[in-house]
Amino acid sequence: MTPTNRRPPRAWATVHQASTTNSAEPSAADVVIYDAIGSDGWGGGLSAKDLADQISALDVDTLNVYISSPGGDAWDGLAIANALRRHRATVNVTIDALAASAASVIAMAGDHVTMARGAEMMIHDASGLVYGNAQDMRDTADVLDKLCDSYADCYAARAGGTRDQWRQAMRAETWYSAEEAVLAGLADRWDDAPETTASGHDLPHRTFDLAEFRFRGRADAPAPTIPLPAAGPKTPNPTEEETPMSDHLTDGIRQRLGLPADADDTAILTTLDDRLTAAEAPTIPEGTTLIDEQMLDALRADAAAGREALSALAASRRDELVDEAVREGRIAPAARAQWREMADKDEETARKLLASLAPNTVPVAEVGIGTADETMTADDQLYAAAWGSKEN
Repeated sequence: MTPTNRRPPRAWATVHQASTTNSAEPSAADVVIYDAIGSDGWGGGLSAKDLADQISALDVDTLNVYISSPGGDAWDGLAIANALRRHRATVNVTIDALAASAASVIAMAGDHVTMARGAEMMIHDASGLVYGNAQDMRDTADVLDKLCDSYADCYAARAGGTRDQWRQAMRAETWYSAEEAVLAGLADRWDDAPETTASGHDLPHRTFDLAEFRFRGRADAPAPTIPLPAAGPKTPNPTEEETPMSDHLTDGIRQRLGLPADADDTAILTTLDDRLTAAEAPTIPEGTTLIDEQMLDALRADAAAGREALSALAASRRDELVDEAVREGRIAPAARAQWREMADKDEETARKLLASLAPNTVPVAEVGIGTADETMTADDQLYAAAWGSKEN
């Protein structure tokens, strides 16, 4: 950012304090920055410290800052911006022609920033020279990145957006016309350029060599990449936290909580906490009992085993019911399966039907000539076969 061409010592900034005969009028001073910022490469000329000292010594209510500068030393730009921001006076910044590079960050210190008609603003990443090894180069790159982040934060503080958004615009070397600077949030309004300052001091006219920049001005540069208009910085609303609760609302809360009329905010909050904590506890419906999950699983397993046992007992009982009917001659053995199925469907009805059937209706022993008593001797059986039973 610092020009490398050698030139004689120069006063790149001047300070003029307006004189007034009326002590009731607010006092003002003009700070005119109309050249490259910072002392020359040989340490001569006006330094940022010199200008900051002059600004801090001003006992005024208003500072009018007029800028037409291609930039210069990046650190000096931050120092001057903070000197202006630190001063108690209202700072009105006017960009008369160009506020590029370090000059743009000085403009961000204004309470009000005006772009004169035809003025331009340019932001870009800082650059620097270093002689050394690879580590020296890397260290310098890290320093430059941090410096550029600081610049991006200054733009974001005024215009909104994020550091990354502004770094993107800086890397692209973004030029803004007067209107674009206002739309992007970097300035408050654009106007016709004044011929003289408020104090009547003639402003010097300078032209700058822009060869060190990527573009030769807004006409040679693409449109700004930051979306227009940029999101403005969030303005805190003091009423969000400072507005007290109305007495009507407080009284209503006391009544609903059953608190006395003299209960203070602490008592109200404590009672609310207690009620909310109690409400968080689960309510068990009447007739319901909580049970451990493992115990519930065990009960379910026992119930399943019991159902299986009952089913086995019922099957055995129905088998016995039908088998007994077969033994008593109430039903034929061939009908056993049919009666067993009926017992499964309606055991009580099957029991009543079987009981209503007469026993010995169906023969349960063989009928025929081979009906001799098994207790007869062989002689008795021969006799019975030849002559009949002895009892006949």
